Amino acid sequence: MILIIDDDIAVRASLLLLFKTAGYNAEGVDSQKKALAMIATQPVSLILLDLNFSIETSGREGMSLLKEIKKSDPAIPVILITGWGTIELAVEGMKLGASDFINKPWSNDYLLQSVKTILSLKEIKKETHTRKQLDSLYNFQNIIGEDERLLQLLETAGSVAATGASVLITGESGTGKELVAEAIHNNSLRSGKPFVKVNLGGISTSLFESEMFGHIRGAFTDARTDRTGRFEMANKGTIFLDEIGDLDHSSQVKLLRVLQDRTYEVLGSSRTKTVDVRLICATNKDLNEMVSKGTFREDLLYRINLITIHLPPLRERPKDIPLLVNFLINNLKEIYNRPHLSVTSHAMKWLQQLQFPGNIRQLKNLVERTVLVSRKDVLDVTDFEPQLNLPSKKNTLQLPEVGSLTLDEIEVMMIKKSLEFHKNKIAKAAASLGLTRSSLYRRLDKYHIPYDETSD
Repeated sequence: MILIIDDDIAVRASLLLLFKTAGYNAEGVDSQKKALAMIATQPVSLILLDLNFSIETSGREGMSLLKEIKKSDPAIPVILITGWGTIELAVEGMKLGASDFINKPWSNDYLLQSVKTILSLKEIKKETHTRKQLDSLYNFQNIIGEDERLLQLLETAGSVAATGASVLITGESGTGKELVAEAIHNNSLRSGKPFVKVNLGGISTSLFESEMFGHIRGAFTDARTDRTGRFEMANKGTIFLDEIGDLDHSSQVKLLRVLQDRTYEVLGSSRTKTVDVRLICATNKDLNEMVSKGTFREDLLYRINLITIHLPPLRERPKDIPLLVNFLINNLKEIYNRPHLSVTSHAMKWLQQLQFPGNIRQLKNLVERTVLVSRKDVLDVTDFEPQLNLPSKKNTLQLPEVGSLTLDEIEVMMIKKSLEFHKNKIAKAAASLGLTRSSLYRRLDKYHIPYDETSD
């Protein structure tokens, strides 16, 4: 049974009709006392709680009732109903265990989708399968490995795929976050619909609206033709927002609106469009730390991470390296028409000892480069070693391996080294980097690099 807690009879009647039409058993109450009595005496599968369910408008009564509900039965999922004025309170409610928050006026379709998703997640049973069993249940053919943590995350990915829940995939660069996102889509009810990938790190603030929501001809100076936005492309399917931690504050606000209301306007048009998408995001950054520093919106974080999947770095699952190498070699046999390619056991053990800061992407580049350079069919350590670009005493300047660091990470490293070398003298550090002092200050603030303002 779905329990609706709201003192407004019109709201209760509307929601009761919506749920009963959708095939759900639902009941409504108008007070804290009746709600707790209902929870104590009847099986409640989900609760819709208006934060202001009495004359009190601060939302504190609703928050107090949420605490009582979670104290009585922590397993009951709660969806908060709120207005823009109480978003901060809704975020507080999420910290206390609420599953979602819906803005007024709500979209019936989105509310029903949220209810269906949360109830589906509640029914998921935690199970442990072997890799062979997982492959028989789901389509994970492009994800290679048998590490215990990898199997656990594949178990999670497979079980949540059909629910429609928003998923946040975290992990270092090169760990395969996009592959996991695509696997979730391929195992979902939307698998026959579009899977649209968007690298948010590559979209400037000025182009964000045009890229994501589209524009009409003449919307701005260079808008010579109409453009379809990424959300419209992904309608009925899945949108994958990679590098969401790189999104600036103003773009976060614009993204939050479409995620909350499932509506947007094409740039240059006043007509509102609706969208139905499954959201999957990925980042190599610590979003919780960014929230604490004020660089990432907390309400946006709660919108995107109903389920979080963390991909371990390759160095923490060395037993998977031979499996990955063999997979790559088998692909390269066909690509380069070299059917007798193989790797010695000695080379496999050597590869397992490497740290691979660029993870699977770096391993893939190393194997392919070695195959291209070496004319031998049986590859040994001596074939792989020269392709690592290991630093030598004769070569004091070594560029990072392709895929091992992002441009931002390289920039941070060079700024820190320059500050250290010049003893935190901003003017000298800026000159050595080919920057003005103001440009360096902007980068110090952007990357949250501490500096002594009195050192110059």
